[in-house]
Amino acid sequence: MCDEFTAIDEDLALAERGFSRRQFAVAGAAGVLAACADPGESQAGPAMIETVVQIPTPDGTADAFFVRPPRGRFPAVILWPDIAGLRDAYKAMGRRLAAAGYAVLVVNHYYRSAPAPVLNSIAEWRTPEGQAKLKPMIAAITPERTMSDARAFVAWLGKQRGVHPQKGIGTCGYCMGGPYTVRSAFAAPDRIRAAASFHGAGLVSDAADSPHRLVGKTRAGFLFAIARNDDARAPGDKDALKAAAAAAGRPAEIEVYNADHGWCTLDAPAYDKAEAERAWARMLTLFKTL
Repeated sequence: MCDEFTAIDEDLALAERGFSRRQFAVAGAAGVLAACADPGESQAGPAMIETVVQIPTPDGTADAFFVRPPRGRFPAVILWPDIAGLRDAYKAMGRRLAAAGYAVLVVNHYYRSAPAPVLNSIAEWRTPEGQAKLKPMIAAITPERTMSDARAFVAWLGKQRGVHPQKGIGTCGYCMGGPYTVRSAFAAPDRIRAAASFHGAGLVSDAADSPHRLVGKTRAGFLFAIARNDDARAPGDKDALKAAAAAAGRPAEIEVYNADHGWCTLDAPAYDKAEAERAWARMLTLFKTL
């Protein structure tokens, strides 16, 4: 999870890359994205169709970024960003997933409070101002609201011409978005058939509606990619996830990666290209089941 302990690990990761936290923040998301991008990937294939969309929900209207290949109908994927929300880093990740053959909806889970971007980079989350800004927005998100949103997103996707109606829907989430993938699969079991969580926070708890307790009430296959520093603090979580999946007979790949919390997010201090690519490949393998 994103707290003072992961902040220490982030400082160490930045130092290994020749950055201080201040330099990283000054460089901004655009510079970091350019430094992390694969120079050949952005030039390959046809241009994607992308739009900022407005989706009706029981609580209002959610803004989101929708990107898909230009021709054909494709399996849909709902992408839940990390704690800093929908921003350029996640648009880039959405474009890459779309280029792999998916209609990708990158959602603003803070829409009840503000349109995206709420923050422009994960570095802003580490500032006192960023944390003060997000605190009430985070508090406005409940498990019930997340599931309500998921059903609304699924309904909206079902009406889009670029979405294949006979294919299942996938979902992927990062940090606080990790457990949202499980809640989405629980909320829409007839449509969501694959869920991938990357350095997910709050997947296991004593609560009756803890995400790990919902795994068996879905029809999805799962990928739980766990950060090594998250595992060090809660080593029993992976075992609880494995036990829940096994008891329910749900297919689940659960692995602790050799990288820290945030390693999959392009603009994160902990971004680890090698391990991020490995996790990305496992996600694509999972989504082939849609």
